Amino acid sequence: MSTAVPQQPERPQYSAGRAQLSLGIAAARNLATTTKSVPQMQGISSRWLLRTLPWVEVKGGTYRVNRRLVYEVGDGRVTFVQEGAGVRVVPAELGELPLLRGFDGVDALRALAGRCEQQEYGPGEVIAQAGQPVDRVVLLAHGKVEKLRDGAYGGSDRRGMLTDGAFLGGQALAEEPGTWEFTARALTACTVLTLPRAAYEHVAARHGELRAHIRRRQADLARPRNKKGEADIALAAGHTGEPVLPGTFVDYELAPREYELSVAQTILRVHSRVADLYNDPMDQVEQQLRLTVEALRERQEHELVNNPEFGLLHNADYSQRISTHSGPPTPDDLDELLSMRRGTKAFFAHPKAVAALGRECNKRGLALDSADVDGHAVPAWRGVPILPCGKIPVSEQGTSSILAMRLGEDAQGVVGLRQTGIPDEYEPGLNVRFMGINEQAVISYLVSTYHSAAVLVPDALGVLENVEVFGTPS
Repeated sequence: MSTAVPQQPERPQYSAGRAQLSLGIAAARNLATTTKSVPQMQGISSRWLLRTLPWVEVKGGTYRVNRRLVYEVGDGRVTFVQEGAGVRVVPAELGELPLLRGFDGVDALRALAGRCEQQEYGPGEVIAQAGQPVDRVVLLAHGKVEKLRDGAYGGSDRRGMLTDGAFLGGQALAEEPGTWEFTARALTACTVLTLPRAAYEHVAARHGELRAHIRRRQADLARPRNKKGEADIALAAGHTGEPVLPGTFVDYELAPREYELSVAQTILRVHSRVADLYNDPMDQVEQQLRLTVEALRERQEHELVNNPEFGLLHNADYSQRISTHSGPPTPDDLDELLSMRRGTKAFFAHPKAVAALGRECNKRGLALDSADVDGHAVPAWRGVPILPCGKIPVSEQGTSSILAMRLGEDAQGVVGLRQTGIPDEYEPGLNVRFMGINEQAVISYLVSTYHSAAVLVPDALGVLENVEVFGTPS
């Protein structure tokens, strides 16, 4: 029977016959003062969006965007409900159609939604043919459709892309629907809902208010307006003699949008014993506060991109959203995005989307430009910097979005909103307020940042959607 021998603590190994001649490193460290770094944090990003947005001072806590009167044309998107392989449209979402905008007849909308018929199209199949009568409304539940028109010198030119939630043929509800101005062809497998004109006529015969509303909408949409949908300003040019000049005025929206400052907050708690005793060589409260502020700034940028009320992804006008032509982001896609607005100052994209764009440029033998932004060399296209923003989401399917912005109030662009000079301000628009000490001797500080963002006119912000960010072997 063996007996366990108690293990002896390890001792330094020395050469045979030699004794330790000096103090060991492990023992010496007990008396030494170490050199320390401040606490590090992996969650800090470059936050290019916060650094690039021009900030507007909002003293009253609310920012009102006044615009010229715009005749709404219903260029929104339709929402669907999926039940297994079946798809149905949400009745109220039919109000996105130009002629149904503002219609609140619930029973009539339900009747129209119930008359929609589901159809499937394969890649390459024609959904609508140019020149044929518009005899139905087509609602695209899933898939990608290209719009083609005859070119000036033969062949077909692509005039746009339609993706989930889009629609075409809204004029089928008009008294004189006319003909299709383009050919719609499926690029992928597509699921669509169609509302035949005959079905609309049957519902309108039972709901007189529906037909009356459409007549009013047709009259509204027939009013003079410019290509942006704004009420026209009557002018005369190129005349001679003394003709009677037109009188005019600039009409404004009666109910302009107002942006209220949002808030991101947290309560920082530090025990008084820690704050009193453990402050050499670094102030514990200061370091706790520094990391808390970094986390709040990260959340602030996330909200500016993703908040459903004021986030840029949700506030981009549907007329300013386009889809990629082939999946990955290409130079052609960025050119199209640039062509939709004047004075684009910056692109914002997830780093994976920037890498995907670089791969597509490499395939074509192209190289991205370089731009200097605040002393940093960043990639650019046509001289417009492409700034990374990790807050732009990447879906489980590997798709993301790229934002293009015109910036500043003077340029009628995108602006950030904040209020400075608030009580106990620690940084611009961020304050730290002492909340007291509880019975457990824990000190509490309320840390708050107030912010929002506004798009002054619709074409200030554009979005390239359905950007595939994962590379495929070539």
